[in-house]
Amino acid sequence: MATEADRWKNKNCTDRLRKLASRRVPILAWLPKYNSEKFLSDVIAGITVGLTVMPQGLAYATLAGLEPQYGLYSAFMGAIVYVIFGSCKDITIGPTALMALMTHDYVQGRNADFAILLAFLSGCLQLLMACLRLGVLIDFISIPVTVGFTSATSVIIVASQLKGLLGLKISSQGFVDTLIKVFQNIGDTSLWDTGMSLSCIAILLLFRKMKDVKLHAIGKKSTNYQRIIKKSIWLISTARNAIVVVICSVIAYKYDSSESESPFILTGPVRSGLPPFGLPPFSTQINNQTFTFTQMCSELGTSIILVPIIAVLGNVAIAKAFMNEGKVDASQELLTLGICNVLGSCASSMPVTGSFSRSAVNHASGVKTPMGGLYTGILILLALSLLTPYFYYIPKASLSAVIICAVIYMIEYEVVKLMWKSSKKDLVPMFVTFLFCLLIGVEYGILSGVGINLMFLLYPSARPTVHVDKYTVRSKKLNFNKKIFFYI
Repeated sequence: MATEADRWKNKNCTDRLRKLASRRVPILAWLPKYNSEKFLSDVIAGITVGLTVMPQGLAYATLAGLEPQYGLYSAFMGAIVYVIFGSCKDITIGPTALMALMTHDYVQGRNADFAILLAFLSGCLQLLMACLRLGVLIDFISIPVTVGFTSATSVIIVASQLKGLLGLKISSQGFVDTLIKVFQNIGDTSLWDTGMSLSCIAILLLFRKMKDVKLHAIGKKSTNYQRIIKKSIWLISTARNAIVVVICSVIAYKYDSSESESPFILTGPVRSGLPPFGLPPFSTQINNQTFTFTQMCSELGTSIILVPIIAVLGNVAIAKAFMNEGKVDASQELLTLGICNVLGSCASSMPVTGSFSRSAVNHASGVKTPMGGLYTGILILLALSLLTPYFYYIPKASLSAVIICAVIYMIEYEVVKLMWKSSKKDLVPMFVTFLFCLLIGVEYGILSGVGINLMFLLYPSARPTVHVDKYTVRSKKLNFNKKIFFYI
């Protein structure tokens, strides 16, 4: 028979396993409390986020140098997996401008297999870091370095969309090369694409500001009519990307059907149906040349380490912004992102992470649990099955406008003033990171910023400051002054 001590030991062991399971699989904690009210809120939020991610996914796939459908492939798996393992109800996982830009640097001139393998390897490294509890390493990337990096990547992304903005058919590599190529080909600017993209940017920025309009005086209660109008304005503002892309597609379709050649550069054919499910490609062929797994890893280079770290850094930052209670568990976010990327690579996904803009939309939509990601994923799967023929007519100018309006708010210029007032030396790693990312490359930029930041941290230890206090003590018996020094 089991003794009382054995029963107590077994009970403690069971409680620990239950706590571990609820911490690593959070759905076990909130699903028993799920009700119809939360279901309705999550459905509304999930559909709203789905309408936002569809045009963004198509645009980010193009930014990454992939065919448009890969953006949708990357949008549904992460959203669904985060329902089970996610620790923050507001976060939505999927393609982002930052991940697309970093993927582009290693996919350009190759094929989509490299992007899919990069997602798999990123997920494996994130899972390894989670098992080793290395989430604390994220703290070594300071705020100045993060600000410089995100601001620089935003500028690079805006520059990369200039060709779509102006309707130029050019290929370029890097920020400087893009500016040179745009300047050299400025005479080939398409007035149709430029007019559409500038109009889209103006409308998107206007729609973004619409939700801040006050319909009643402060302190007064709004009427039912005002609440309906306010809710309608909020819905238009939130779904602005989808609205603008649909309108532009209708315009492009009308011109394409009435004239021999469309005046706009269109997205082109998008593969219909669900992605092929299976193991990620461990070998590939480019121009009759076969690349083995080790050769593909060699081609991917430092991105295998840098991409997963940047993905976790962004995801943890978003979780901290939206987490109202408790502390963000970086190891859990590592685990979740790792699973999202590994399983996503089995559905032809490129590397994914949390999206700040879509998470803000999710939060504003009143999401109650991570279950909203399930409804977003279902909407994306329906779009892949039913709507892909219509994506052909989406003008690239409208997608460029969507990307530009999404990233310009990531340029954190207002932080410079705060750093100047608080700690001027923090400006050094920030500007070094910013300039190196623009001129050399994002991977070298962030490594340079981290290196300079570590130098600032280690220098006081290598050259400690010595402070000397001198005191004079007068002795009456011996009638002399005695100096005593204290070294600190």
